[in-house]
Amino acid sequence: MLDAVDRLRSAAGEQHRISRMVRVGTVNAATVPLLIPAVREFRAAHPVTQVEVVGAQQTDIHRILLEGGFDLGLVNHLEGDDVPAEFESTELLRGRPVVCVRPDSPLASAPSVSVDDLLDVPLIGMRSGYVMHRYVHRLLDGRGLSFAYSTDGAEMGKLMVAEGLGATVLPDFSVIGDPLERRGALTHRPISGDTTRVLLMLQRRRAESVPQAARDLHEVFVRTARTLSATPEAP
Repeated sequence: MLDAVDRLRSAAGEQHRISRMVRVGTVNAATVPLLIPAVREFRAAHPVTQVEVVGAQQTDIHRILLEGGFDLGLVNHLEGDDVPAEFESTELLRGRPVVCVRPDSPLASAPSVSVDDLLDVPLIGMRSGYVMHRYVHRLLDGRGLSFAYSTDGAEMGKLMVAEGLGATVLPDFSVIGDPLERRGALTHRPISGDTTRVLLMLQRRRAESVPQAARDLHEVFVRTARTLSATPEAP
């Protein structure tokens, strides 16, 4: 009888861990090609588990991960950046920065965009706290940089580009396959002479006990990223 009770308690505890909410913080990178397919696959296998996706700056994602408010975080890193030791980090995708513009923009007529070209158009920048904000400042090296617009996250940046407000700089994995690109509302070009690589990292706080649902979603992200990287369109 006591053994049976213990087994029931154990099963109930495991079910609680599996059916809990999983919270994912994201800088809105690779939303369409990676995040949405991963969440869809996870939900098919865990129909009673709610997935909450929260867009945030990278600095906020790190803070909330440490506080336990997020189970997983999707963040960008520039190749060569130090990875915080307090997180378990898994590289999902590797890409390069590109200039995102409308197809009718003069910048779209050339195979690549130079730094001088960027200075001639209204630039939509990510706010401070995003890796791409730091990257653009480093790229232009103080050469008359003045953002015409500043916003949070790649999704709003792409919408602003599609509406003709200017150009923005994003990792290519945040643009390739985007619905706006598929509809012909925007396109992208590489940056002349730039060899920077942007890494999309999946991070979670180092902990002795990780909820089963969070572990399962982590595995789905890794599997989805491997499939995406194996396709010809992947960066």
